[in-house]
Amino acid sequence: MAYQANFKRYEIKYMITQQQKEILLNAMKPYMTIDKYGRTTIKNIYYDTDTYLLIRRSIEKPVYKEKLRIRCYGELTNDTPVFVELKKKFKHVVYKRRVSMPEQEATQWLNRECGCKNPTQISAEIDYFIDYYKNLHPTLLLSYEREAYYSNDNSDFIVTFDENVLCRQDNLSLKSETYGTPILDNGSILMEIKCSGGIPLWMTSVLSKEHIFKIPFSKYGTAYRTIIFTQLQKLNMQKTKEA
Repeated sequence: MAYQANFKRYEIKYMITQQQKEILLNAMKPYMTIDKYGRTTIKNIYYDTDTYLLIRRSIEKPVYKEKLRIRCYGELTNDTPVFVELKKKFKHVVYKRRVSMPEQEATQWLNRECGCKNPTQISAEIDYFIDYYKNLHPTLLLSYEREAYYSNDNSDFIVTFDENVLCRQDNLSLKSETYGTPILDNGSILMEIKCSGGIPLWMTSVLSKEHIFKIPFSKYGTAYRTIIFTQLQKLNMQKTKEA
């Protein structure tokens, strides 16, 4: 199965309402088409250290940041491939490197139970990443329902809408049911524009007209700030009282 293994692009995020989404979809009709999968549930398992070093660094907004995750699209079966992704961001440009394999194989590899069965340059980079940070392990499962739209002119201009963004720290399996704590306000939709160059004028026009402005937003970062960090604070307070 052929897939894109390397990405280099801008990923610009906006928080919109359902009404704004409908306006955008109407404006997009002459220029964009939804992908063949339609509305798809995406699940991601993020890897981090015991102290959440990767996400703590990321939310400090450094010039360079990086993440490691496993991702699947739709219902996961024994024949469904997953993607092991190394995602980096440098000076607002996103670089994503990924390899595809069965879920069990990916999990065993990242847990260091075995090596990558089909080593490549990208898998070597992921190996280095894991060995550099040491003791990486699954820390969070993020799921959401996505609609992805592609430009009719075959450019790399993509627009995605993510809804029902849920996170949890238990049952960290891509094969598990979809559930968790919402991290978006009720009725909010996360829109992303992905492109390697400029945004088309028709899109900038509708964004300006509807007063839709880009925002800094990270799903994992939001989950850490609003849920994980709060839980860690409560745990530390409890330990202090017991001491």
